Amino acid sequence: MKDMTRRNFLKVAGASATVAGLALAGCDNGGGTDAPAEDGGDDAAEGGSVEGMTVAFIPKVTGNAFFESANNGAQEYAGTWGITVDYQGSPQAAVADQVEVINQAVANGADAICISTVDANGVSEALKAATEAGVVVTTWDSDANPEDRTLMVSQGTPDILADMLIEMAVAGLADRGVDAANDPVNYCWHYSQATVTDQNSWHDAAEVKIAEQYPNWTNVHPDNYYSNQDAEQAITIGEGVLDANPDIDLIICNDSTALPGQLQAAENKGLTKDDVTITGFASPQSCVSYCENGTLYNWGLWDCAVQGAMGCYVAAYLAAGNTVKVGDTISIPEIGDVTIEENSSIADGVETAAENNGVVLLPERLIFTSENMNDYDF
Repeated sequence: MKDMTRRNFLKVAGASATVAGLALAGCDNGGGTDAPAEDGGDDAAEGGSVEGMTVAFIPKVTGNAFFESANNGAQEYAGTWGITVDYQGSPQAAVADQVEVINQAVANGADAICISTVDANGVSEALKAATEAGVVVTTWDSDANPEDRTLMVSQGTPDILADMLIEMAVAGLADRGVDAANDPVNYCWHYSQATVTDQNSWHDAAEVKIAEQYPNWTNVHPDNYYSNQDAEQAITIGEGVLDANPDIDLIICNDSTALPGQLQAAENKGLTKDDVTITGFASPQSCVSYCENGTLYNWGLWDCAVQGAMGCYVAAYLAAGNTVKVGDTISIPEIGDVTIEENSSIADGVETAAENNGVVLLPERLIFTSENMNDYDF
């Protein structure tokens, strides 16, 4: 599998890392209502072609390997679809910056916006204003409030991703001789922000599972550590985690900036994977050196390039006048068919509007180790 490209990324190692299931669910093009969705048909209603559509593709932060890889994939696919993907963002993961980018996209005449939000509530009014201006809003990676967007392309349900984080943690502990089921384990979380919906949902689901499955584990900092998707801050916070908790066994970094930052902090302190288990989510190439240095045993991700591209495609698809509802299928050229499911697939109790509102789940994820990390070029 050497020199694997983004388009054949979906090869999965690890039982819980392989999860079938594609999903989406529906709202009016400008956002949702509280009306529950009815069962849909097999195919989406036909509208216009996506060719010529312009999608403003907005990351949480620019300069981060995860988001830059997602943009590279979106640009690659966009060329074959005949759409324009305008990658717009800020080097600061800040609500005010995202609001400014959203407003600029509307002013520039974008047909649609595909955004990974820093704070769903913080960008809510800007997304509502975009919708009122006739701009279709979709999300990927980190969701908006479901009523503020049409479709969400998600990397997985909270349960799927919580299981993956726990599986990687248990394997990393075992690699250094710790029996996760019986030995005492002191652990904590280090990720981006308390307002980021996706990472919070994975953390919350994992905490429930840890309490049930591993009562011998102790969270030494229940308030979590946050580094705001800032690379330098991630190192500083990471060093603070280690200083404050000299007996820490496990640090879970469910954020693509926090993980390499925490690993660098460990190296700065002269620690290896034999001293502390650090795992989480980040692109493969961003952590290769730490694995080579013996600081990291495993970590995971999903195909962010395909995820970002899917978000841009469904945005263009709805902007072109197509209509979908729960149960419908969208055929995405060169990627495949995706089925629309309800918003509750990723957020308990959240209703789905009758059309153009819902969730699409990526079907698979991957766990990286020294054996496969160089098979991927992003």
